[in-house]
Amino acid sequence: MTSRIPRDSRLRLVRPRPLAAAPRAMNQRRSRRPAPRPPEGTPAPAELARMARSGLAGAVRVARWADPSLKPGHDGGSSDGRGTLSDATAERAAAELGLTPDQVRHDWDTARLAGLVEVHGDIARPGWRLRAWNRDDSAVLRGWVALFDAWSIAHPEAADHEPAAVAEVVSAMPQVLSFLQLSAGPVPMEQLLDLLEQRVIELRTERCEIPYGPQPEPLPQQPEATAAVDTPLAPLLDWALHALASVGALTYGDGHATLTPLGSWAVWVKLEQICVAAQSPAGNIEQSAEDMLRGCSQLRPNAARAEYRAWLAARPVGSAVAELLDAARGEDALLRGLAFEALRVVGGPAEPDVRAVVEKTPLRPYALLWLAEHDGIDPEDAHEVLTREEATWMWVDTAAAVADHGEAPLLVRHLESAVQPTIPALLDEVRAVGHPRTVQVLVALAAAHPDPALAKAVRRAAFQVHTGGN
Repeated sequence: MTSRIPRDSRLRLVRPRPLAAAPRAMNQRRSRRPAPRPPEGTPAPAELARMARSGLAGAVRVARWADPSLKPGHDGGSSDGRGTLSDATAERAAAELGLTPDQVRHDWDTARLAGLVEVHGDIARPGWRLRAWNRDDSAVLRGWVALFDAWSIAHPEAADHEPAAVAEVVSAMPQVLSFLQLSAGPVPMEQLLDLLEQRVIELRTERCEIPYGPQPEPLPQQPEATAAVDTPLAPLLDWALHALASVGALTYGDGHATLTPLGSWAVWVKLEQICVAAQSPAGNIEQSAEDMLRGCSQLRPNAARAEYRAWLAARPVGSAVAELLDAARGEDALLRGLAFEALRVVGGPAEPDVRAVVEKTPLRPYALLWLAEHDGIDPEDAHEVLTREEATWMWVDTAAAVADHGEAPLLVRHLESAVQPTIPALLDEVRAVGHPRTVQVLVALAAAHPDPALAKAVRRAAFQVHTGGN
């Protein structure tokens, strides 16, 4: 037998695909389940975003004025570690913007709560929402919802209120807001007060601990602990309604409260999040990030995204993002790609954490693609932010995921996504990139490819990588 000279097989040039292409290819059929729709009469997202922009115009103006002062070397915040403006900065802003120092501080605090300004220790800088404010309606609405969630901070309670009672009212207000949302119109304060008192009693009952062992009989005239609310709640309800009105969630006057369109939409969003969390499609809501991603690896893309949303809705954003990035650092390349798909569902709140791992070798290509898409680059063009070496490293990582979880024909088709125009060029650059799974990927590709000459060339490359030869 004579040895055959490997042919310089030309690869069909296509756009390189991220690792997420592997699970997509394994699950070609897409679910067509419609997304839940808001209640009838809810304005379109563009109109809701216009309302939010109008309500936060003062905060945006102060944040943009302060942008140059937030850069390193400028004294834009105080040294108390809370990002409050210094007296000199507030007075200078008031003079230039035609406001009072108190108005400037109020708008500055609103900007912080809405994510227009981010504070890290003594350093404050413009938030990603401020950069996307004019072009991204979803960023605007997320900013307003962040302010809505912080209504009790935006309008602090009076100092003479009992802290425990204030905490109970804050915990009970979601039910009051849900009632307002269902009522779809003005509701008398007396009715809201009755609902609030009932909810506070329920909260106290839920916290009640039953002591162990025999207990003495209660005195005949001793009232039950949960029979009534001993702290007057009317002043606290008045404070809560005024606070929610101050962030634009409702209107309050003449003894009646009515949700604004923005407030009604936000309450619906919160209720949908609770429903999604309670109805996790594949039952992974209580799993760790790694186990959840493994459970999603066989789901179709839309079903997987629904599972990501359910898992995320049950956790604080910060800890969920950290857990997903920990899963992405592991050895399973498929989980790495799925973790960044879940981070795409998180969106902007994940940006600081993703940016922090951009220099980490296993995560760098995925983080760069995520950031490019987050900054508005078309996903089809996002690969252009990668260097040739980074694209090749990601090609090997994707091939490792396919080899571990896919089928042989899919691994062969993965050749089409390589940026190199020829097989020899691909093999040379794959060998040079230093991916820890290079040998296994090349061996699997050689075993799967139907062309004997090409398979032989790939096996030779695998042996050379294994032995460190040329």
